Amino acid sequence: MNQISIKSWAEDDRPREKMMLKGRGALSDAELLAILIGSGTRELSAVQLSQQILAKAENSLSQLSKFSLEQLTSFKGIGNAKAISILASMEIARRRETTSDSKKLKITSSKDVFNSLKVEFSDLQHEEFYILLLNRANEVLAKQQVSKGGIAGTIADGKVIFNHALEKKASAIILAHNHPSGQLKPSEADKRLTNELVSFGKMIDLQILDHLIFSDNNYFSFADEGLM
Repeated sequence: MNQISIKSWAEDDRPREKMMLKGRGALSDAELLAILIGSGTRELSAVQLSQQILAKAENSLSQLSKFSLEQLTSFKGIGNAKAISILASMEIARRRETTSDSKKLKITSSKDVFNSLKVEFSDLQHEEFYILLLNRANEVLAKQQVSKGGIAGTIADGKVIFNHALEKKASAIILAHNHPSGQLKPSEADKRLTNELVSFGKMIDLQILDHLIFSDNNYFSFADEGLM
């Protein structure tokens, strides 16, 4: 099947040339995506194909980043190579957000915790459990993934959590996990686990300061709600 190359378009319609002339900020999401995929189909230009993909993602790059390889290749004109290019670009963007120096971050509120971990939890379709390890000044010593599970849940092992804390000589721990459903209300299992970890932490003088449940754009804090 013949494909329409970007090079064959009128100059004003070429995303690469537009970026060179006007800068990357001048391009729409569809034009940026078109640069990644390079060419369209007989019926659609690369920009039109990109607009079609974005429409399926509700015109949200956040939703697009959740697409699987199978979802992307379901579009006519998107094979494995193009789909992988899209997924790789999304992963680069996600990792860019994790390169800030977390050791300089001081935790003063649940919002600080949310900002510190929101990238780790963004775009996930399964549950993951993280901890923040803090020194006596409430500065972050480390972020640590404790477990990774399925859509319904993940298992957080208290022995693993406290072992990480003792290795880093942490003075306090903050717990965090996500609910892929977007439902922020803690389950009975969430409450039970939190209470058990708080109780054990008191025995060894290692305080659990908070437990946050994440959705993509919001969170629930046990401490803020008086549940610690």
